Amino acid sequence: MSRFATPDKRKRAERRGRWSEWGAALFLMAKGYRILAMRYRVRAGEIDIIARRGELVAFVEVKARGNAMAAVDAVTFASQLRIRAASDYWLARQPDVARLLLRYDIVAVMPWKMPRHFEGAF
Repeated sequence: MSRFATPDKRKRAERRGRWSEWGAALFLMAKGYRILAMRYRVRAGEIDIIARRGELVAFVEVKARGNAMAAVDAVTFASQLRIRAASDYWLARQPDVARLLLRYDIVAVMPWKMPRHFEGAF
């Protein structure tokens, strides 16, 4: 979306993003993950979903695109750095951080298809 998007387009994009995040969260729960946080925001960045299964904590970026590769390509190096920085803040507040396994994932949400989960995407 261009930086000159109308307020209506921005609202629709925001709404689509929220629905995509909820759909991705339900998808992850069906795979056995427990959702610890959604839209975790700190000054350094934002994480769409923080999910846990056993000792594994997945920091998940959700992208709604027309196809899976477009979703993966939309997670730029700069956004990866922001997600990692935000995860550092979250991890600093966890009492069991030493025993956790960490992973950074992408969930691609596409119209009329099941979401695709890219484990260890970055």
